Amino acid sequence: MKKDIFIFQNTSNDLNNNDNNENNNEAVDNVNEIGMPSIPDISKNIQFITIIGEIEGHNVLPSGKKATKYEHIIPMLIAAKQDPKVEGILIILNTAGGDVEAGLALSEMINSIDKPKVSLILGGGHSIGVPLATAADYSFIVPTAAMTIHPIRTTGLVIGVPQTYRYFEKMQKRITSFILRTSKIKEDKLKNLMYATDEMANDVGTILIGEEAVDCGLIDEVGGFSDALKKLYELIDEKKN
Repeated sequence: MKKDIFIFQNTSNDLNNNDNNENNNEAVDNVNEIGMPSIPDISKNIQFITIIGEIEGHNVLPSGKKATKYEHIIPMLIAAKQDPKVEGILIILNTAGGDVEAGLALSEMINSIDKPKVSLILGGGHSIGVPLATAADYSFIVPTAAMTIHPIRTTGLVIGVPQTYRYFEKMQKRITSFILRTSKIKEDKLKNLMYATDEMANDVGTILIGEEAVDCGLIDEVGGFSDALKKLYELIDEKKN
């Protein structure tokens, strides 16, 4: 079987050595190209998705705010699912939370894709960013990143207090059940963190930093970008095998 042979540019006199002329002439007969061989781009099979700032839902946020529009992310996820060349998805998070319905919709979308998925929290994965992080098959958090766990909130005028309370209770149950389904945290632990009164001024909830999120079972591992990418390649190899 004929094999391609590359000759690299070299300032040495090895190729001009008379003692090696016979071997060199034989090699030159099989040369197809002179130069550097092309190295395949191993990252071309990964879809990178960043979710930053505030998750924007049905209402448009002010122009001065950093925001991720869920109607932009959903088509990217659909394309990643449909494209046979995409073998895995790496989701990078640095979000303060935002629209609950939009964030939960994105979380369900990510979780339902049957390709390997890894999430990485950089900076923050607060509020509705928690289910976005746990939606992947495996999750990472950098040592200095933070996650805020708290009950859902509302702003503005509330009409019909009992009915509104029941609505928010159902909404909270949707979020809680998703987190329990997609992470290793226990229900009692999650509720204790969510309703803690000694962590945040004038509010309830808990702030977890780095290793703390792993210790409670919310996130799988502390690590950075290289760790997350390595894990994603491992999951891709496992799926192939």
